[in-house]
Amino acid sequence: MSEAGERRQGIQSVGIGLRVLEVLASQNGAAALGAIAQASDLSASQAHRYLASLIAAGMARQDAATGRYELGPGALRLGLAALSRMDVFREAAIAIGDYVRETGRTVQMAALGPSGPIVVRWIMGTPPISTSLTVGAPLPLLSSATGHVFLAFRPENQTRAMVERETQPQFQPIDVEALRARVRRDGYSAIRGDLIPGLRATAVPIFDLQGEAVFTATVLATDLFKPENDDQARDRLIEVCDQITAATGGIRPQV
Repeated sequence: MSEAGERRQGIQSVGIGLRVLEVLASQNGAAALGAIAQASDLSASQAHRYLASLIAAGMARQDAATGRYELGPGALRLGLAALSRMDVFREAAIAIGDYVRETGRTVQMAALGPSGPIVVRWIMGTPPISTSLTVGAPLPLLSSATGHVFLAFRPENQTRAMVERETQPQFQPIDVEALRARVRRDGYSAIRGDLIPGLRATAVPIFDLQGEAVFTATVLATDLFKPENDDQARDRLIEVCDQITAATGGIRPQV
């Protein structure tokens, strides 16, 4: 075989090997040889040869008890390395900026700090919204739409102290478990004037690899925006946040 032919054959083999690896990654768990071969459009013997090569490279492994195949430690390291190079905040800021230009709505992004939610970005829409909230401003957990999302989509041990602080006798009683369950069911939280009079806010989560809300995007509106358009703005923001989650390797948790 000529050098050019060998090169083409080598490239083709790499492509097929990557296809088999992609099939392994798409499975919910360890898969049988026949299923992998069918999904890879290969014969069983061909799939077996490629799997043997992937196992030798650490990219796949075979369960000795069941004979099934799944991703190996090399593939996991590769995936984690790719994730570590993704700037979720940067990706989110770009996508949310596009959303603001598309809808004219103002959006604040927030992260969960040690003492509660904190505004980390403010993307002004048209017409602009003026409030006392700025980048770096803290938000309450139990009386803001942003806080509700972190309450619902972060582990309870990360928010317990915040909940205890905001459920002291001087505060209005809140059924925390009912609130958490509602937001997890709906996938977002919306409030009207609870935190700032005249301000409507709908917060949507952006999830990380563990299915936890790493950021929230909260669309804001005043009387300058017709309330009957809020559902459309919310649904579009949910689409955008889900796209950010998927693009950065995150997972929306099953409720």
